Amino acid sequence: MKAKVPPPILLLTTGIIMWLVAHSEFAYPVAVPYPLLLSLSVAALGIVIAVLAIRLFSAAETTVNPLSPETATSLVTNGIFSRSRNPMYVCLLLISTGWALWLGSLSNLIVIVLFVVVITELQIKPEEEALRAIFGEDYDAYCRQVRRWF
Repeated sequence: MKAKVPPPILLLTTGIIMWLVAHSEFAYPVAVPYPLLLSLSVAALGIVIAVLAIRLFSAAETTVNPLSPETATSLVTNGIFSRSRNPMYVCLLLISTGWALWLGSLSNLIVIVLFVVVITELQIKPEEEALRAIFGEDYDAYCRQVRRWF
């Protein structure tokens, strides 16, 4: 897989764009009830999902590095991976959603959708190709059973 922008950098970039949108004339502010509690809860859920995924990767002694999926030594399909093929990216999505809730800008829904499209095209699809090359039919069967995001 060709080197891509690291997903945490995409998250940071998304966060900056969201802040700029929320402070622009296109913000469409919305009152979010209990914004701190709600935004932290959503982001914390994302972090819990990431920790669960990292623990499963560690237990399987395989790579967690999203820039080199070709070094994967095992296909992890249990635990959180039985619900999503990409729980680490679900984590980033939830962190972005928590940030959007904190900012209280309806326009940031567009930014979240763009984040999903960008990470799917630039990161997830190339990862899928690399995993398919390594694990073949086992990976295809897994893809038929578990959705890409949720």
